[in-house]
Amino acid sequence: MIVSSQEPITLIGGGQVSAADVNLALPLAPTLVAADGGADKALAFGAMPDAVIGDLDSITEKARTAIPADRIYHVAEQDSTDFEKALREVSAPLIIAVGFTGARMDHQLAVLNTLVRFPQKRCILLGGHEVLALCPPSFRLDVEEGTTVSLFPMGAVEGVSDGLQWPISGLHFGPDGQVGTSNVATGPIDIALTAPKMLIMLPRVVFPKMVEALLDTPSHWHG
Repeated sequence: MIVSSQEPITLIGGGQVSAADVNLALPLAPTLVAADGGADKALAFGAMPDAVIGDLDSITEKARTAIPADRIYHVAEQDSTDFEKALREVSAPLIIAVGFTGARMDHQLAVLNTLVRFPQKRCILLGGHEVLALCPPSFRLDVEEGTTVSLFPMGAVEGVSDGLQWPISGLHFGPDGQVGTSNVATGPIDIALTAPKMLIMLPRVVFPKMVEALLDTPSHWHG
């Protein structure tokens, strides 16, 4: 691993990211890793990356000059995205990813694909309106009644739930079949799943609770 931490890590990408995103993430995950062009985004917000990981085709010369050379790690292969390269090379109890949503749709889809292919990595995507993660084998989250809870399968998966207006028990989820968008919490939610294939999306206001819940979840998927 290029970066290993006993605390959560903030991973910043080159997509849409705001100062509010960075200010939300860094207090909870103070080690900052940039995925290639995310280094420029970090510097623009006055944050110095602890490491830059990627094929380095997006980082500017200005950023490369500003960041110490021993913090820049060139991963030359072209068979993966910079998000995947960074995710592979980072070890932490949780990764908070900012700057990976809200830009190009193909990039966003590739990020979601990576989350499912690396289920052993606990990672939250912090977006402008929502937070998103790969749902663990069992997951409990204390949310208020009326909170929107969207479940989207990236493969065949089944599960059971408590605290959802429309329970998921008995449903056979798949990206080309049953999906679970726009469900509603009736209070705290409990979800248990059969496979590491389900993405969970919640309003951004839930972000601190989602971080706490993922860190407190005793089990996670193995890669």
